[in-house]
Amino acid sequence: MTKLRLLIVDDEAPARARLRDLLGDIAGEVPTEVVAEAGDGVAALERIDAMAPGGIDTALIDIRMPRMGGIELAQHLARLSSPPAVIFATAYDEYAVKAFELNAIDYLLKPVRAERLAAALKKARPLSLSDSALRQLAPAGRRHLRCPERGRVLLVPVAEVLYFKADQKYVTARTAAREFLLDESLAHLEQEFVTRFVRIHRNCLVAREAVAGCAREPVGDAVGEAIEPYWTLVLKGVPEHLPVSRRQWAQVKALLDIRCRDP
Repeated sequence: MTKLRLLIVDDEAPARARLRDLLGDIAGEVPTEVVAEAGDGVAALERIDAMAPGGIDTALIDIRMPRMGGIELAQHLARLSSPPAVIFATAYDEYAVKAFELNAIDYLLKPVRAERLAAALKKARPLSLSDSALRQLAPAGRRHLRCPERGRVLLVPVAEVLYFKADQKYVTARTAAREFLLDESLAHLEQEFVTRFVRIHRNCLVAREAVAGCAREPVGDAVGEAIEPYWTLVLKGVPEHLPVSRRQWAQVKALLDIRCRDP
């Protein structure tokens, strides 16, 4: 049998060591190779980014970890071009485990047993099949967005993003400090963060909490004469104003409950 290439993610070194021991015990039944380990979701994404595409077949992921937990890590893995299978390791109680069962997400209940680990590895399937279930387990979406930049992985806190703007196949996330280039679609971001961001234009989503107000901007024609002005949103922490499409204006104004002023 071809060896399964595994990633183990757990913030406790003894737990990772126990999984390696168990994998050795079941090697005759399920051959595996641990190609990477990490102590949390952030470190796991850094390990994966350094690998070639398809570098892992299956990820064994703890749920509760510092910096980034298992559910959010799985949400990032689901967006890879070749997403791995994911098996969660959890010490959750019976009620929480039931949520995994109802959403057809495989899990290992700690302390992990060799027979159960072998069975999970045999039936592990690509995570893309469970992406909708992950949204049910974490309805607020991810807390960070992944931004590969010059050979490293930057994690952008969603809470700091003022707006997303689409430009061809890429999306820019703007914070008060700088811009980040994301390999994401604007439509997917709108769906995932519908309670936090509002679409103001076909190519732009703005954070509700980032809006300070609005202003009416004059528009000049080819000979410099003013024509019908348009509305823009004034944001906290950045100088630029974001234009709102005429089609979206009434809905945006009502949703954000903003006070407007003329220039």
